[in-house]
Amino acid sequence: QVLPVESGGGLVQPGGSLSVSCTVDGLTSNRCGMDWYHQPPRGPREWVARLTSDGSTDGHASVKGRFTFARDTDTVTLRVWSVGSEDTGKYFCKPIGRSAGCRDVDWGQGTQVTVSS
Repeated sequence: QVLPVESGGGLVQPGGSLSVSCTVDGLTSNRCGMDWYHQPPRGPREWVARLTSDGSTDGHASVKGRFTFARDTDTVTLRVWSVGSEDTGKYFCKPIGRSAGCRDVDWGQGTQVTVSS
């Protein structure tokens, strides 16, 4: 079973930027893109941003205009700037794509981001 490995996060000052990374074995060879999800402390996990295999991006209204992606082989990094308390929570990634190598990936542990002064 392939699992994503999320990393980064930690404590971020309000108005600063968060950076979270996700590594999935075979992400590039399977031509996967990646979805990111955010789960606030007392809320459900919700989709927040997408990077497709051809480099297109999309984001939830809550992060539109203040996010970007970086990709290096099997690792995708999401950066969100001008963060506020609403960005606090756990961030999860999930590969997307047509191949089984993209779809048959379970949820990872996520990585915690806390926005606080």
